[in-house]
Amino acid sequence: MTRKRKGKSKNKGISNLSNTILSILKKERNQTFNYKQIAAKLGVNDASSRNQIIKKLRDLQGKQEIEEVDRGKFKAIVNTEYHTGILDLASKGNGYVICDDFEDDVFIASNNINKALHNDEVEFYVYKRRKRGKLEGEITNIIKRAKSEYVGVIQLHDNYAFVVADSNKMYKDIFVPINKTFKAEDGDKVLVKLEDWPEKADSPNGKVVQVLGKPGDHNTEIHAILAEYGLPHEFPYEVEQFANQLDTSITAEEIAKRRDMRKDLTFTIDPKDAKDFDDALSFEVLDNGLYEIGIHIADVSHYLEEGTVLDDEAYERATSVYLVDRVVPMLPEVLSNKACSLRPHEEKYTFSAVFQMNDKAEIKNQWFGRTVTYSDARFAYEEAQAILESKTNTIPAEVSLTGKTYQTDQKIADAVLKMDELAKIMRGIRMRSGALSFDKVEVKFNLDEEANPIGVFFKTSQDANKLIEEFMLLANRKVSEFIGKQDPKKTFVYRVHDEPDDSKLANLQGIVSKFGYKLNFKDRKTTAASLNHLLKEVHGKKEQNLVDTLTIRSMSKAEYTTHNIGHYGLAFDYYSHFTSPIRRYPDVMAHRLLQHYLDGGKSANEDVYEEKCQHSSNMENLATKAERDSIKYMQIKFMQDHKDEAFVGVISGVTDWGIYVEIISNKCEGMVSVRDMTDDHYAFDQDQYAMVGRNSGVTYQLGDEVVVKVKNTDLVKKHLDFNLLGKPETAI
Repeated sequence: MTRKRKGKSKNKGISNLSNTILSILKKERNQTFNYKQIAAKLGVNDASSRNQIIKKLRDLQGKQEIEEVDRGKFKAIVNTEYHTGILDLASKGNGYVICDDFEDDVFIASNNINKALHNDEVEFYVYKRRKRGKLEGEITNIIKRAKSEYVGVIQLHDNYAFVVADSNKMYKDIFVPINKTFKAEDGDKVLVKLEDWPEKADSPNGKVVQVLGKPGDHNTEIHAILAEYGLPHEFPYEVEQFANQLDTSITAEEIAKRRDMRKDLTFTIDPKDAKDFDDALSFEVLDNGLYEIGIHIADVSHYLEEGTVLDDEAYERATSVYLVDRVVPMLPEVLSNKACSLRPHEEKYTFSAVFQMNDKAEIKNQWFGRTVTYSDARFAYEEAQAILESKTNTIPAEVSLTGKTYQTDQKIADAVLKMDELAKIMRGIRMRSGALSFDKVEVKFNLDEEANPIGVFFKTSQDANKLIEEFMLLANRKVSEFIGKQDPKKTFVYRVHDEPDDSKLANLQGIVSKFGYKLNFKDRKTTAASLNHLLKEVHGKKEQNLVDTLTIRSMSKAEYTTHNIGHYGLAFDYYSHFTSPIRRYPDVMAHRLLQHYLDGGKSANEDVYEEKCQHSSNMENLATKAERDSIKYMQIKFMQDHKDEAFVGVISGVTDWGIYVEIISNKCEGMVSVRDMTDDHYAFDQDQYAMVGRNSGVTYQLGDEVVVKVKNTDLVKKHLDFNLLGKPETAI
């Protein structure tokens, strides 16, 4: 591919000079420019070009679009009201600016984007209303770039290179001078950093900062996913060194400062492949008949001291990232898998929430503080589930971590059974208070030794998972309640979840009604009850994953903040994250603040913590996107080996360019292009969420079952294309 770079020759673009000069002056409308400064911005220096610039300046002055402030110095005349917002780019180069000043998003045509990129904070003005009263505008300035690094494939030429970005949101290839290619070979996947975007240049300038490898190679693509979101895949040497030199021994001196709970019956229940055990539960029956249940969390803040390189790195990462074939941890392994991990038969420093409760799960007493604990046993969820189902202490071979049948301590089995009873009571109370019950199916892969997917399975939440979940929710809620109720002005890190947006709920209603479901949004209570009823009704049906996903999308996003508004989805007035400090930085902050207040400290600086909360929310969002991309990548990799098979799927989306289909047996989603639906001329019916054949009247509607075959798999773009074979009854 050979492309000439615009704006480098002397007279290019001079014909459109007036607009260019005007846009320069408008962009920096508080400054004045003479003809020499404008010529420099345009990258021209010949006499002919300079004379044309002088002539155009006088023309613009005559039209009263610019004014001469000082002799030979010009400034734009501004009569327009400017706004700021975030640009949301569509893949075709057009976009919308999301701005609080307007109820609807403002449409920006591709020729008015003016070098802004996806998610940039931009300044713009609204200049006309489109058809049906829609607003349209032009971007005048880029206030803040959302990102400066892009993943793409490099194309080398003799004296320069271009990087074609993987993201369809990046509408320009990036020009790279030959001396800034970082020794990349033609066709390599690279990480490129934007440096500048000259006024008259068609493409931005960049430099290669990392060569990721060959496109399609497994490790290259996984590292590319991380790089796309600015997530690291290894720790800097000095951070690893610092962590390795920490004193991780359990000392008598430190134990003396803590509540000693080593003799209490304590165990962990985690996924069978877990290495970092954040939390453990202890259980004692007290003489007064109450149950004392301890929720013990790894005391990460004991090792993670503020102001160290280790703490700085953990804060920057803010979260562990769980990709399909690996975990990118927030903390180095010496802490995450060893010192802080509550491994069986080891003493550990913990931070605990200890509750005394009766048979009705009513809390009669609570205590928070630093402890030292000893885990008597470690269970996988499947092992704990076996105890709950058999009501015995026998762990059968098929679920046992050792692969052999064994008997656990009867006291532990009794504790698990009693805690399950209490968890079910607590869950019932939550549901009656209006909590939402999301049991979303998780897609998991069986991988071979080379991390190739050889099978897909679905993970669902069972009683053992829900037991742990309820006690973690209890600790999170009670810690934040303890601070918040004591003094609402005290700075704390809350996990909040706002009420759903009415328009999103109305959209959800429109879609699920196609499946015959009704919703009632009269008030908060009926909305929650109605959504729960919907989630229950779709359970196990072909449309479950689609409806679950759409319902989650209709919700507000949960986030971290110092301003408590409660948690809608859980129906809690107070909620925080306290139980996973190995993998989430907000939990570390919650530990520090709780200890600070237990020690009688004054309220911490709200502004400092609010900024940290925002950073944590942003990093969580990026990690979630990377996790989704890795699942999509694995699904496409899996489908590469199933190109000759026909699959039954559910139509999960309908657009004017095609239909999206999610395969029922493996949850892989791909697209059928309307161009490939050649048996008729299909038109998109927006109101019906359907494609309708003009001649046959055949309708493919959201939620319909269809049969598809793989047409094309693109690991690099993470794109899956299907051919449509028809409906199940006609495709056989």
